[in-house]
Amino acid sequence: MAADWLGSLVSINCGPTLGVYQGEVSSVDQSSQTISLKQPFHNGVKCPVPEVTFSAIDIKELKILDIRHSNSKTCSSAAPKVGSAPVAIPKGDPRSVEKLNSPQHCSKSYGERHLEVPGQPKGFRRRHNSWSSSSRGINQVTPKKNGVKNGQMKHRDDECFGDGLDEELDTDFDFEGNLALFDKAAVFSEIDTSERRNGARSRGTPQEQAPSRYRHDENILEAKPVVYRQITVPQPGAKEYCTDSGLVVPSISYDLHKRLLSAAERYGLSLERRLEMTGVCASQMALTLLGGPNRFTPKNLHQRPTVALLCGPHVQGAQGISCGRHLSNHEVEVILFLPNFVKMLDAVTNEVTLFTKTGGKQVSNIKDLPDTPVDLIINCLDCHENTFLMDQPWYRAAADWANLNRAPVLSLDPPVSGQSQAVEAKWSLSLCLPLPLAEGAGRVYLCDIGIPRQVFQEVGIKYHSPFGCKFVIPLHSP
Repeated sequence: MAADWLGSLVSINCGPTLGVYQGEVSSVDQSSQTISLKQPFHNGVKCPVPEVTFSAIDIKELKILDIRHSNSKTCSSAAPKVGSAPVAIPKGDPRSVEKLNSPQHCSKSYGERHLEVPGQPKGFRRRHNSWSSSSRGINQVTPKKNGVKNGQMKHRDDECFGDGLDEELDTDFDFEGNLALFDKAAVFSEIDTSERRNGARSRGTPQEQAPSRYRHDENILEAKPVVYRQITVPQPGAKEYCTDSGLVVPSISYDLHKRLLSAAERYGLSLERRLEMTGVCASQMALTLLGGPNRFTPKNLHQRPTVALLCGPHVQGAQGISCGRHLSNHEVEVILFLPNFVKMLDAVTNEVTLFTKTGGKQVSNIKDLPDTPVDLIINCLDCHENTFLMDQPWYRAAADWANLNRAPVLSLDPPVSGQSQAVEAKWSLSLCLPLPLAEGAGRVYLCDIGIPRQVFQEVGIKYHSPFGCKFVIPLHSP
């Protein structure tokens, strides 16, 4: 029966020494245990000889690549051509080639016959042909799928993949029918009943639950309602402000402002301590306006900012000098303008003495101020009580210089709105509680100078700190 395998394409593995041969079976000699291949390929390269003969002793593994002939017309339907489906014959004794000489009965399909080859595992799966298209025989042609009918293709699929499949998998799962069996309202009602019985809070149905969205800094636990008016004054001023968090900060009159500072001074918050606190807060705000950490780095020492400080001979001027001292300590080039007076307040004199130790520049003539624009102007010319200073020549000259310099102006502790301001500010910094400022004050900021809460209560102010974690906060007009 060796003639049944003639014309089939096989792959013969002769081990690492001889290599792998592929070709068409031209003869099978059962007596001498040899098999011959014509038009052979050795390791993917066409051999120079037309035919090669192998002994069963040299064959390590034999794979059937394609069957060209069958046993009879009856077997032709059960063993169709199979492309790209090598069947491995395991290594055994020299009689392994005899298995080719006795094909199995035609009643079994081609796939079943190869599954019963001795030595093959039960779950054996056919692999794709590793033989490249360039090494195929001349007469081999790839079959076209277009010419195969649906019935034949289904028959071949059943032969290859039909074993062990459960026919019940073809039935689709009835999602709608099973979903209708679930009574959602009854389940939630049962949950609510059990939670009420156990004293737990009811969840409610999904329709009753309102979706809640919280910020990253918002507490999800229920809390008391927020009271935004936490500061009340006996005589509300003309204006009210609000913080970034919505807290209402009312303005106070200058008389109440003086009473508050006097009460704080009686309890130990002296003028010197108040000047120091005001200077620190004002300098911190000025450093932020000058660029903050982006400006003050070791690599920018050659670009030191310049600040012009315009001060008068009063407490507001002393606050500005204190601010200039802290700025000069932070590598800011400060130019202090202070007019010459025969006698000035002790607080002003002390602050000037400390400022001169920082290396800052002090001038008393407007002509000594820079002609080019500076980075920032801090205005401390105005006084709450001595309004006659606005008529002095040095005051008008300093105000004219500030308006012509085109630099942004920070006004420190500006007067109330009843007094006219000769210098229009971009920012204004008030102390403890704001005064009703004029429109030319710009954006209003508030600084904490350390007055205790009970001192506020002594002058009739119900006070709760609006500063939070900061000492300087912005205020907004409602």
